[in-house]
Amino acid sequence: MNYDDPITDFTPRSVTVEGVAKTVYVAGAGPAVVVLPEMPGISPDVLRLARWVRDAGFTVHVPSLFGTDGAFPTVEAGREVVRRACVSAEFRAFASGGTSPVTVWLRGLARQAHTACGGPGVGAIGLCFTGNFALTMALEPAVIAPVVNHPSLPLDDPGGLELDAADARAVRDRLHRDGLTVLAYRFEGDRWCTGQRFAAYRALLGDAFDGRVLPDTAANPAPPPFFADLVGTPHSVVTAHLVDEAGHPTVRARDEILSFLTERLHPQAHRPLPAT
Repeated sequence: MNYDDPITDFTPRSVTVEGVAKTVYVAGAGPAVVVLPEMPGISPDVLRLARWVRDAGFTVHVPSLFGTDGAFPTVEAGREVVRRACVSAEFRAFASGGTSPVTVWLRGLARQAHTACGGPGVGAIGLCFTGNFALTMALEPAVIAPVVNHPSLPLDDPGGLELDAADARAVRDRLHRDGLTVLAYRFEGDRWCTGQRFAAYRALLGDAFDGRVLPDTAANPAPPPFFADLVGTPHSVVTAHLVDEAGHPTVRARDEILSFLTERLHPQAHRPLPAT
């Protein structure tokens, strides 16, 4: 995808949480799933993922958190978006920062989406810079299907989790208390989301963490310039580095995510038929 996406098949809405308003792109029907953007913004690849979620039977919500909505990820624009996000008060890009404040707003979005869409709960898909935000959103009781894709924060600690100690304990306790599972993906050689980071998730969450690792050879060899030149490593499993071919490992990962969401948010679809 080497073009901007006009996002004409989504409805932009202004959503206010605790006095802070942000634009959220909404489409579909069914239980709510929040698809978070990855650096450097709501790219065409992120929107492709959101459409797959929508078409699987969900009301997808894509919040605008940084960058230019729908823009193709270039090197120059992407570098500036990263610079701004790293100094923003909403994000904690480095190890000393703890939990990013924007996750409070995202939990409010999930709460409003659940009220509007109904169903047993809300799904959340984090990507790259926002990868761990999907886990932190599980502090909101409505969130019951968190998906953590190649979480890259904190940038300066390959084994860090972008959580302060109190939130880490609260997330762990909530998952164990309610029997929830976190689905997570990374490429084996990803230098932004390392094996150390997945090991730290496992140490915190135990069996509630389902971390899956794809070989580097499965990554799209020709991603957009931002990923080819600045990210410089296999990274975005179901967006920029996905290879849209039947049976491909990245497509299987996408289908596993859709099944995970369906099992938790459309449980009636998996109930056995009554005996006749």
